[in-house]
Amino acid sequence: AFKGYRVGRQVFPATLCVSRNDVVVHGIPDEVPLEEGDLLSVDCGVVLNGYYGDSAYTFAVGEIAPDRARLCRVTYEALLRGIEQAVPGRRIGDISYAVQSICERHGYGVVRALVGHGIGRSLHEDPQVPNFGQRGTGRKLKPGMTLCIEPMVNMGTAEVLTDRDGWTVRTVDGRPSAHYEHMIAVRAGGPPEVLTTFAYIEEVIDTPPYRLNAALTHGETEAH
Repeated sequence: AFKGYRVGRQVFPATLCVSRNDVVVHGIPDEVPLEEGDLLSVDCGVVLNGYYGDSAYTFAVGEIAPDRARLCRVTYEALLRGIEQAVPGRRIGDISYAVQSICERHGYGVVRALVGHGIGRSLHEDPQVPNFGQRGTGRKLKPGMTLCIEPMVNMGTAEVLTDRDGWTVRTVDGRPSAHYEHMIAVRAGGPPEVLTTFAYIEEVIDTPPYRLNAALTHGETEAH
């Protein structure tokens, strides 16, 4: 779903987005060896029978510094809080506010230049799902809507820049960023259905901050 994706005349060259440390999203895989303490976001898209899927997870390489672990924990928690808001009758802004409030309360920069999105027959569809906003604003959520909620959160400033390759987005201050993404479906009369899963990852990663809420991948949406 990613390889060959076009934005204007830019064509993404890889199957995965692999974003290391200060790279927020859209990192192009390379041959540079990973190092102990790195953060590595892997964003994966698929297409099956004409429908798209999209998910992302930030991995620790070996032992990471406590401030990096905290960034991951808060970003993951923000994802869960955003998902909780994806119920009929609420609005996109309720998701946005839930994500923004927890991240900024911890002093982190919530990226404004990049947002979540609808998904279905195309990888990126309306509505946009920002990680910042006001409660009670934006499109009203209805059963059947399929959304990608994906907090992109920086340890420092929210500001980002794009490399000369036209894809790699990184923090302007060089500090690390974390990114988690689930694809969800809004359902009538209940919590959203989480259509992607982190279970396969969290079965083999035993070190915090990664075993935070495995229950989420089985349809529960309360944050713990």
